[in-house]
Amino acid sequence: MVHNPLPETDLTRHRRLREQGSLDRGDLDAILDAGFVCHLGVVVEGRPVVVPTVYGRDEESLYVHGSVAGRSLAAGAPVCVTVTHVDGLVLARSVFEHGVNYRSAMIHGVPRKVTDPAEKTEGLRRLTEHATPGQWAYARRPSSRELAATTLLALSLEEASVKIRTGAPGDGDGPDAALGLWAGTLPLAAVWGAPEPDPLLPPELRPPAHIARREGTRHG
Repeated sequence: MVHNPLPETDLTRHRRLREQGSLDRGDLDAILDAGFVCHLGVVVEGRPVVVPTVYGRDEESLYVHGSVAGRSLAAGAPVCVTVTHVDGLVLARSVFEHGVNYRSAMIHGVPRKVTDPAEKTEGLRRLTEHATPGQWAYARRPSSRELAATTLLALSLEEASVKIRTGAPGDGDGPDAALGLWAGTLPLAAVWGAPEPDPLLPPELRPPAHIARREGTRHG
C-alpha cells in the first residue's frame, strides 16, 4: 500500500518499465535525502542547458542556488530537475539484458525566485546542512552582500516521478541460461575519505567532529 502517493500527471506518468516506477512520496524523499547534487534542465535562449548544482529541501520545496549572473537560474520558466544514484551494474548472459540498479527522481515545475531574506537564509541553511550536517553552525554565515549575489530558487515537489531498479538479471529462466555464462550484479558504493586540510591551515587545527566522523561512511 502506497502512503501519501505522488499525483500522476502527463509529465510524471510511467510509460516504460512501469514496474520500476513508484508513486510513494517516501521513495522520493529517500532519493533526495541520499544525494546532494542534482541536474537542473532548462531552456536558455532557445537551447537546452543542463546544470549540475547542489540542493536542499523541506517538505514542500527543493532549493537550488547559484550566481545572480547565471542565466540558467532564471525563475518563471519550466524546468526539470533530476537526482540519480547508481547502485550497481546488472550483468546478464546477453548484452541486450544488461542494465543498471538505480534510484532516480525527476521533478517538474516552474521555480520561483526566493526574495524574502528570512526564507532565503533558511533555504541556504537547508542546502548547506543537506550536504554537510553541522556545517551551518560551524562556518561563517553569508553576509548581506553574499546573499545579494546569490540566486535561490524554490521548486515545488508536487509534480515528481520516481523510478527504482533492484535485483538480479532477468534472463535466468530464459533460453540464455543454457549458455553457461556468469551473470549477476556488480554493486557500486561511494565512501567518504579522510578529510584533507587546506595547506594554509595551521597544523594543529583539526577537522571538527561533524566532518571527521563521516570518514569511512557510505554516501548515498
